Amino acid sequence: MLFINSLKVIKPKLCIRRLQTSNQQGWDVPTAIHLDKDFLFNPKNIPLIESNIKSRKSMGNIRLLNELYQKLSQLNPSDISYEEVKGLFNEECRLIPNSTHPDVFEYGDEPKIVKYIGAKRKFDFPHKEFSEIGKRLNLVRTEQLGNLTGNRSYYLLGQMAELEQALIRCFVGDLIKNNFQLLSVPDILPRTIVESCGMNTRGERAQVYTLDPKIHPADLCLSGTSELALAGYLANQLIDETELPLKLCSVSRCYRAETSSTAEERGIFRVHEFTKVEMFVVSTPQQSDMILETIREQQEELFTALDIHFQVLDMPPHDLGAPAYRKYDIEAWMPGRNIYGEISSCSNCTDYQSRRLNIRYKDSNGKERFVHTLNGTACAIPRLLISLIETHQQNKGTVVIPEMLRKFMRDNEVIIRQKTIPELKLIKHKK
Repeated sequence: MLFINSLKVIKPKLCIRRLQTSNQQGWDVPTAIHLDKDFLFNPKNIPLIESNIKSRKSMGNIRLLNELYQKLSQLNPSDISYEEVKGLFNEECRLIPNSTHPDVFEYGDEPKIVKYIGAKRKFDFPHKEFSEIGKRLNLVRTEQLGNLTGNRSYYLLGQMAELEQALIRCFVGDLIKNNFQLLSVPDILPRTIVESCGMNTRGERAQVYTLDPKIHPADLCLSGTSELALAGYLANQLIDETELPLKLCSVSRCYRAETSSTAEERGIFRVHEFTKVEMFVVSTPQQSDMILETIREQQEELFTALDIHFQVLDMPPHDLGAPAYRKYDIEAWMPGRNIYGEISSCSNCTDYQSRRLNIRYKDSNGKERFVHTLNGTACAIPRLLISLIETHQQNKGTVVIPEMLRKFMRDNEVIIRQKTIPELKLIKHKK
C-alpha cells in the first residue's frame, strides 16, 4: 500500500462528457479509428508516408490501405465481401505508424545525445554489480526461483524493499506537487485498449501477456504500463479546453513477456513484472511540444537529485514504436555493469492514440477536436535500483541512501547487511 505524508491532493473539477456507452465489461471501448482521411488518402502524400514507414521499420502499407479504402467506399454494408474488406482495412490501419518529428526524421538509426548530467563516479576500490551487492547484503533474491517464473523473477527484501517504496513515495509526491492527479488503475485491460495505444498483442514478437480465453472473457490482456489504463480511462470522452492540459499519474505493476540472454541485462535489469510510476498528459495540439520538454525536464531534476550520472537521448525513428511522434530516453550509468541502461522515457504521441480511443476536446469556438496524448516514466523501479546501488556502494560493503529518500526510510543514511528473514528449519511432509 502506498502512503503519502503531508501532501494535500487538490482534484480540480473536470468537465468531461461521455461520447459513447460502455461494452459488456464496462469499458468505453472505441468501435473505430477516426482516421485523418484528408492526409492518409491524398495520393500526393503517399511517398511521404511510405518514407516515414520505412524509416520507422514498420510493416504498414499505405498503398494497400488506400486500395482497401477505395474498395470499401464502393461496397454496401449488405454486400457479401463488405465485412471481409472492412476487417482487412482495419488491420492495415493498425499497422500505420504515427508521423515523425521533422528533426528526428534526419537522425538515421542512431539517437542524438542531448546532454550528459552528472559525472561517472570514480572508485578507489573494486566495485561490484547489483546482484553481488544485493546477495552480500542479503537484500535481493534472484536465484533458485524455479518454483516461480525462473530467472525473470526476483524478491526485494528488507531495506531494498523499503528503498523501492521510498522511490515510489518520493516520485509520486513530486508529481502531485506539480498538479498531477493520482489514479489507481486496473492491470487487466481489453485488447482493444492496448492496441489502440499502439502496442502489438499478437504474433511471436508481442510482449503482451494475454489471458486464456477458455477460462476468462475473450481478448483480455495484462497491462505493460499504466499509460494504457490511463488512456483507456478517457476513451470516448469530450473534455472542455479549459481543463487542458490534464495531468494524470499512477503507480502500477507492469507485465512484459520479454526475454534476454545478454550478460548486461542479467538479474533484475529485464524482468517479467515490475513497479513503475507513470505520467500521462492530455493537451491541445498547440501545447504538446512544450509539454514534452517539461516532462523531460521534470525527469531530469528528479534523477539529478538522486546523484546518479545519466544521458538524455532524442530517439531515432525506428525506436519510436507505432504511437510516438518524438521520444526522449534517459539512460543511467550502471558502473557495476559498465553500461548505460534505460531508466525512463517520455513520448509525444500527438493524436495517434486519441483517434483510436476517441478522446476529444471542445475548443473555444465549440468545435470538437482530437487531443494530443503524452506519457513519461517517472520511475521504473528495478533499473533505477541498479543504478542507485551500483553508484552509491561503499568500500565497507554498505550503500549510501540518497538524501532525498532518507525521510522515507526512517532517516537511515546507509543500507547495511541485516537478517531480514529468519532462518527456519523446514520439515518436509512425508509422502
